[in-house]
Amino acid sequence: MASPTVAQVIGRRLHEAGCRHAFGIPGGEVLALMRGIHEAGVKFTLVKHENSGGFMAEGVFHRSGAPGVLIATLGPGVANATNVVANAWQDRVPMLFITGCVDEDEAATYSHQVFDHAALMKPITKASLRMTPAAAEALIDKAIAIAIDDPPGPVHIDVPISVATQQTTPATGTRRTPPAASAPAASDELTQARKWLAEASRPVLIAGVEALHHHAEDEIRRLVDEFDIPLITTYKAKGIVDERHELVLGGAGLSPRADEVLLPVVRSADLILLAGYDPIEMRVGWRNVWDERHRVIEFSACRNTHYMHQASHSFVGDIRSGLKALFDGLDKSSTWRPDETARVKHQLAHIYRLDEPWGPAAVVDVARRMLPPDTIASVDSGAHRILLSQTWTCFEPRTLMQSSGLCTMGSSLPLGIGAKLADPSRPVAVFTGDACLEMTLGELATARDAETLVIVFVFADESLSLIEIKQRANGQPNLGVDFLGTDFAAVGRSLGGLGFDVDSREELAAAIEQALTASVFSVISCRLPRHAYDGRI
Repeated sequence: MASPTVAQVIGRRLHEAGCRHAFGIPGGEVLALMRGIHEAGVKFTLVKHENSGGFMAEGVFHRSGAPGVLIATLGPGVANATNVVANAWQDRVPMLFITGCVDEDEAATYSHQVFDHAALMKPITKASLRMTPAAAEALIDKAIAIAIDDPPGPVHIDVPISVATQQTTPATGTRRTPPAASAPAASDELTQARKWLAEASRPVLIAGVEALHHHAEDEIRRLVDEFDIPLITTYKAKGIVDERHELVLGGAGLSPRADEVLLPVVRSADLILLAGYDPIEMRVGWRNVWDERHRVIEFSACRNTHYMHQASHSFVGDIRSGLKALFDGLDKSSTWRPDETARVKHQLAHIYRLDEPWGPAAVVDVARRMLPPDTIASVDSGAHRILLSQTWTCFEPRTLMQSSGLCTMGSSLPLGIGAKLADPSRPVAVFTGDACLEMTLGELATARDAETLVIVFVFADESLSLIEIKQRANGQPNLGVDFLGTDFAAVGRSLGGLGFDVDSREELAAAIEQALTASVFSVISCRLPRHAYDGRI
């Protein structure tokens, strides 16, 4: 029996890793590769831009846990994906970026669309590998292992045209055995950390995306429930404990107004506990929030090389096991009262004013009230993202997707499409600014063709509001931030979906009611006044 081809081996190993979806735009250089993954049971979805394809792959990861798969042809296909690969690197998203390339012999005398893919990818990937028939099994296994190892991120695989169809050489010893999760070894440091937790009367817990990667939700919930420790999360970790809990203070990272409330809580704590807290999501206001006088215990997947903060004791390894080793057998000593945390939550709610008659917070309020509790949401970059990340209540983890590290515009629609493909039974709400949607309008056609019934909410104020706020704050003239309005409802209808144009709570509620029972995607354009975010982010 003939050995499988390189393309077939790649497809089989991706499928074994849990991958069921891949995204991209075909080129002659990747046709054999696409067939190989298709035959293995990995469905290829045609997108309108490689950047969007990468975000769809990320959306699949958030719902399935399997690495995202993005495929691009040589030259312009690779170049188009640079942004989303960098986003995966900064947002800790495991992704296999598989590209076609010309054979080395041909590259020696042929230059059309040819450049060094590996050199371009080197600064924004964990590794760039070049596929060969003799080492195909080892290379694809290696790529998957590197992508999912801490910190997760993108791995580039360049597949020469002729290599994809060549038969592989059977290999042994290429399967990776995942390391067993282990708690921190007994040590003086762990003994002191446990003593500090046992003594702390005003502890505060900050949880980040690494805790999700290590599936430490139950341990963090126990710290909140059994030890009465208030919880602050990064935006990506929102919902790791139901945000309706009286001790959950919500997400933080980008809003100076929220910082005015939350940072004093952190600084006044007698113990700061960090659980998988990766500060790549945080603005500069979160740099060195505490000093050497604070007791800080950190459980992290990787060693601290960022120096955004320091810890008294830093335990590197499995976060779930580390937290259990910290609190097992201890009793609570926290003296936090529900009325104290309620006061903090009230201060935050007052800033964002969900009870406004109409405006961006009203959009979030109506949507959260009407959409089912199990709704998956995505939000794009801009002023609307900061406001929504503070006001959208997450009932469970991994239910609000966004670009937090790189803050890329044009991410929410493809994130939502990917999530809906991976988890079609759950409603998906896409929240986007009008400028963000104009960058990705073509992907509404992808939503149509892929039959992903996403509901797209457009914050339509005809301005790059976040940048415009910064211009005014710095006394600069209005320049390059305003644009004419687009009839998004009409565009949605023209591309095969439903379209609504609303400017009141009542009209929005009626639109959502129709969208929830529709058999196609929906676009709800929410017309907002200028300066609607002033004083709120």
